[in-house]
Amino acid sequence: MIASTPNILRIQRALKSSGKRAYHDLITLPGQKPIASQGPPGYSAVSGHVVTVFGCTGFLGSPISSSETLSAAKMGTQVIIPYRDEDEARIFKPMGDLGQIVRMEWDIRNENQIAECVRHSDIVYNLAGRDFETKNFDFKSVHVDGAERIANIAAQSGVSRFVHVSHLNASAKSESKFYQTKAEGEERVKAAFPTATIVRPGTLFGYEDKLLTNMAVWPIWWKLNHGETKIRPVHVMDVAQALANLMSIPQLSGTINLPGPSTLTYEYLLELVASITMQPPSSAPVLPKAVASFLAKAAQSVWWPALSPDEVVRRYINDVDVPGDWATVSMGEPSEIENHAITYLRRYRSA
Repeated sequence: MIASTPNILRIQRALKSSGKRAYHDLITLPGQKPIASQGPPGYSAVSGHVVTVFGCTGFLGSPISSSETLSAAKMGTQVIIPYRDEDEARIFKPMGDLGQIVRMEWDIRNENQIAECVRHSDIVYNLAGRDFETKNFDFKSVHVDGAERIANIAAQSGVSRFVHVSHLNASAKSESKFYQTKAEGEERVKAAFPTATIVRPGTLFGYEDKLLTNMAVWPIWWKLNHGETKIRPVHVMDVAQALANLMSIPQLSGTINLPGPSTLTYEYLLELVASITMQPPSSAPVLPKAVASFLAKAAQSVWWPALSPDEVVRRYINDVDVPGDWATVSMGEPSEIENHAITYLRRYRSA
């Protein structure tokens, strides 16, 4: 049935008025930079915000495991995607309308490339990090020097907000170099960008993570310390949504802790994995710490990522017992690991 003329005119007027700007579309950022939103809400919206996400091709920033980039693009935010590998950055292209996803090659030691990535941004996320050291990048070069370099350049470029992702167990007194450098990186970032927001998530789990899926394949390495180490695992999607929510929250300085809802032992998680995969619990012996450290050092001669000596140290460190700041980032209680485990472990069931 053909719509009547009055209805067609009414639709045309509605479409025309949706493109008009109002006073509330104009926002002044903390640095006095004005931005104006326009267009209909959703995929084709233009909020006026420009966000740079360093480390977006990693586990937390990846579109397979994280909603941060997708949420930002859907809110009409232009997202700058710094990448090292073109193939890893290609998957971001469909996440936003034309011109909303901008991929830019970068190197953490190249100040000019970093400056180009943050030149037009009003908020910068630093998710760059390493779980193990390589001959090109050790913990200090990424967690400390790299984080400080990005924060310095962001401050010099007039970026309004800086969000740095650390770890729940970051401590200068930790036995782990990973946690030590995370803590030192936080201090360097706060010195370079005093109003920075430091986010400390717990151990992440999700699709192709290094927790549940690794337990299903190599349970022997999670039996260290007789499985008595306590952690507070948190769903990667919850942390990603919390980071995305920071864009709509006014200036928020200080440290935000995002632990999981429950404190669990590795022994409990191994039993959970065994029950979901329908595999008998591992009968492998519990390796002494010295033996595990020796094997981890020997494994560093291979060309693929293997258990590092620092990861062995971390298997003996409990997660800190601090309250979560989920309400600060406009979120409720995060998801329990039992609610999602079958989604990521079902493929490990035998035929």
